[in-house]
Amino acid sequence: MSGRVYLVGAGPGDPGLITLRGADALSRADVVLYDALANPKLLELAPGHADLRLVGKRQGRTSVSQADIETALVQAAGEGKVVVRLKGGDPFIFGRGGEEAEACARAGVPFEVVPGVTSAVAVPAYAGIPLTHREHTSSVTFVTARAGEESVDLAPRWKPLAATGGTLVFLMGMLRAEEISSGLAQAGMLPDTPAAAVQWGTLPQQRTVRTTLGHLAEAIEARGLRPPGVIVVGGVAGIGEHIAWYESLPLFGRRIVVTRARHQAASLATLLERAGAQVIEFPTIEICPAPDRARVERAYVEAGSYDWLVLTSPNGAELFFKGYLKAGHDIRDLAGVSIAAIGPATAAAIERRGVRVAAQPSEFRAEALVDALGDPAGKRFLVARAAVARDVLPDALRAKGADVDVVAIYETRLPQPSADPALLDDVDAVTFTSSSTVTNFMTIMGDGGEPLLRDVVVAAIGPITAETLSDTGITPKIVASQYTTACLADEIIDYFANRQGLP
Repeated sequence: MSGRVYLVGAGPGDPGLITLRGADALSRADVVLYDALANPKLLELAPGHADLRLVGKRQGRTSVSQADIETALVQAAGEGKVVVRLKGGDPFIFGRGGEEAEACARAGVPFEVVPGVTSAVAVPAYAGIPLTHREHTSSVTFVTARAGEESVDLAPRWKPLAATGGTLVFLMGMLRAEEISSGLAQAGMLPDTPAAAVQWGTLPQQRTVRTTLGHLAEAIEARGLRPPGVIVVGGVAGIGEHIAWYESLPLFGRRIVVTRARHQAASLATLLERAGAQVIEFPTIEICPAPDRARVERAYVEAGSYDWLVLTSPNGAELFFKGYLKAGHDIRDLAGVSIAAIGPATAAAIERRGVRVAAQPSEFRAEALVDALGDPAGKRFLVARAAVARDVLPDALRAKGADVDVVAIYETRLPQPSADPALLDDVDAVTFTSSSTVTNFMTIMGDGGEPLLRDVVVAAIGPITAETLSDTGITPKIVASQYTTACLADEIIDYFANRQGLP
């Protein structure tokens, strides 16, 4: 049975710019052949079984020849596989997608082209440069500054380009700025024509230089800009920086570390990235099922006999209900059980199961929940939580006459392999979302943990996490007023927005 090839545009760098159709193709892929400039985060959209192969080129260095790429596409599809060729930008704009489509057609392999957002459009937009503007130009020309590998005759034709009177967008031209400026100037373009160069456009490390055609090469060299980049020449490049929206985001240029478990990091990372941050994922914990499965199964069987079920974290809530239903129990068996939650995130995880929370303290810690439960004397409580947790809640309930059973639904461990400390060079902030992330961070970093945290902004999701940090000698500059990642992100944004460029 023949497979199918999808030539998918990965977009310019920001993973949020891939199309829905492109994401759908990735979700069904058996094989992904991806370019060096395709954001690695997009590979997370592929199934776990997918064969991921880097076949990209960078600055003339070829890892896999074009002929070999085309052979791999045809061969994998011929084996009945769904193949995604993930290409930076758009497959048909300076991306050799046309050649790959022709290879599929010659071999009789079904294929589909999924257009992508080209860097020629997206990068200027992220730099606040509109490619057309009624007061400047109504035309735009896309140019590759690098001729084909064996096609000298495809080099730019400077005279007609200089005569267009519109916007010129050069891809792959960062190392050819002198050639671009001299070629256009010799063809009659004025040296004071506005020009701009943007490196790593649409990504948090984006850098923009605004200058004139005559000083383009000099300005690029002075700022140390290197590929990948886009050059824009024309009146629109001189429009003021007041519409450079991306570089004006409150966290733009900030490198912020997220220490949550890898599968949980996305929620906080997304909020920070929307504010312009470059997020470094440095997972310090893995969430694993508790080793005493017999005890957990017994808790599932007996859960309906308790007066109260207490869930102390989103992880505990998710794992309890997932395991409860998987074990063959019915949510209606809990009809006579009141459910308590610590924190709005835990409550939200419970209510996603269609179950109402009967008690939730206004302060997101175990001590406050005791007061919210009323008189617990004579009542039976099942507390489902992590294997290692504070005993404040069960001890307080027992002191008031309650019958309390504690079951470890999950445990947290150091991830294997541990994250690489080299990722933390030159960061601005480190976030912690639980006491376990603090403890494990210090274990991973060893003697380097405390000095690093003293030199950066440390953000804690709540008072318990802040107390754990204090026990290590670190006082966090940010402690979220609500025990949620949304609140933590908001307070990080507010902190840096008010720093006015200070560290």
